[in-house]
Amino acid sequence: MTTSASWHATTILAVRKGAKLVLIGDGQVSLGDTVMKGNARKVRRLGEKSDILAGFAGATADAFTLFERLEQKLERFPGNLQRAAVELAKDWRTDKYLRNLEAMIIVGDATTLLVITGRGDVLEPEHSVTAIGSGGNYALSAARALYEYEEDAEVIAKRAMQIAADICVYTNSQTVIEVLGV
Repeated sequence: MTTSASWHATTILAVRKGAKLVLIGDGQVSLGDTVMKGNARKVRRLGEKSDILAGFAGATADAFTLFERLEQKLERFPGNLQRAAVELAKDWRTDKYLRNLEAMIIVGDATTLLVITGRGDVLEPEHSVTAIGSGGNYALSAARALYEYEEDAEVIAKRAMQIAADICVYTNSQTVIEVLGV
């Protein structure tokens, strides 16, 4: 294995429709042209009540560090995901240690859906669908195409992720899904 190979980590997709938020992530972790793991868990629940969904694309240890920091911010700003996300993004961009972390995260709760990046971005998607990672654009395109024809956010997310897995070599069909709402 050469040191010039780069990590290609994942596809994470979020779909909100009606009162339901679905976050789905594939399980593939690749190094260059080698699949290192096929069943990684990149989607999880956060918060004291497990009422926040989060998924990451990028380096695993970096993502866990960011999730830990986000949970600290959520403790400081309970019930205010947007404020916690902005505070995390500020730290991520300015802290000497954090600014070297390589990941992106999607977080959402009953009312808010955000993408947080290491450049200090906290982006609220224009549509009720967002995605990150190597296959993110494939999953996003598929979900947006299905959105007006399917009522169930979970069905949209699963089908869009399957389409991404069929197209992107860095995405597999072994998914983890978390759902908020009904």
